[in-house]
Amino acid sequence: MNAFEKEIRERFSSKVEERGCFLVDVEVSADNDVTIVIEAMDRNVDLEDCVSLDKSFHEMWDQDAADYSLTVTSAGLDLPFKDLRQYLKAKGEKVEVRFRGGRSMTAELLDADEEGIFLRYSVMEVPQGKKKKVAVVHEDRFPFSEINSVRPHVSFDK
Repeated sequence: MNAFEKEIRERFSSKVEERGCFLVDVEVSADNDVTIVIEAMDRNVDLEDCVSLDKSFHEMWDQDAADYSLTVTSAGLDLPFKDLRQYLKAKGEKVEVRFRGGRSMTAELLDADEEGIFLRYSVMEVPQGKKKKVAVVHEDRFPFSEINSVRPHVSFDK
């Protein structure tokens, strides 16, 4: 994290929280392209959130003096979770988990903490004494050290 990213996180977090949101990520490129990713605490991020935070940011940092471009955006469905609050907001929802080593699964996120996540998922298994596979539900905890990414599961089923 460079000095400008750190300054943004320290000074701008309170403005984001005033909107009922939290900072997910702050990135500043070598060309001073600033990208701020936000998530709402208990609702979806709307255009008004992004416009208001864009205005607040420009009030805090003079664009002519710092020579930056700014993008304020929501975390979206295609980005992996980066903040524990995203996991907590997604409790009870389906998520796509990619593990180190290449394995992946879709599961229900039951809980999360600083150490890892707790998932409910089903696996086709052959029960002892049977010949056919059946879906067996598991509830397991996975440490973040075993996980590459977790993102919301998008389904087009009704």
